Amino acid sequence: MNTSNLDPAERDRFNELASSWWDPQGESKPLHDLNPARLRYIRDRATLAGAAVVDVGCGGGLLSEGMAAMGARVTGLDVARRALDVARLHLHESQLEVDYVETTVEAYADDHAGTFDVVTCLEMIEHVPDPVSVVAACARLLKPGGQAFFSTLNRTPVAFALAIVGAEHVMRMLPRGTHRYDRFIRPSELSAWLRRAGLEVHEVTGLHYNPLSGTVRTGGRLDVNYLVHASRPVAAP
Repeated sequence: MNTSNLDPAERDRFNELASSWWDPQGESKPLHDLNPARLRYIRDRATLAGAAVVDVGCGGGLLSEGMAAMGARVTGLDVARRALDVARLHLHESQLEVDYVETTVEAYADDHAGTFDVVTCLEMIEHVPDPVSVVAACARLLKPGGQAFFSTLNRTPVAFALAIVGAEHVMRMLPRGTHRYDRFIRPSELSAWLRRAGLEVHEVTGLHYNPLSGTVRTGGRLDVNYLVHASRPVAAP
């Protein structure tokens, strides 16, 4: 496994979360609250039934299983071994099929370029030293006409206040150190990286989470969380 774009501290942190990944009231509660809205966003923009899908940074498999339940043939990639162990174990309960692989997306793209209809990379690129490398590898995995979905945190004072001060220190919804502000990514930066990787950016939209009510909505402002939809153009005949 190519580990050049792996942060061991981040990997270890997600391994520590593994045991509570499927507890909707545990440390992964925000992901459980976000997951239905993320799934709807993807489903409304890409055909999942029968599609070959790769979920980059799949963790314990929340999104991977959700897409598998919609009929997708899902491969989940992650570098956190314990999280993948939990993901595989949960398949016995859900009776779904997902192929989980312990690898970086860069290493996986070397052998699987141009083989996926859909690539998802949600809440992942703010956790790696080189997000540009991840974006480029995700783009390489797509077939012509394939759809890509990313979500991350904007590098704004509001995002710092809510995602780090509020969520980690005040409300203690997330373990301290989950996020680093210097790794937050502006929408203009992510859009530029996607275009540089040969993708067409279709939409950038806000992802708004109310931790008190557990509700999520999409659209509007981009100053905290946001989603990006892009695709690989079909070559001209």
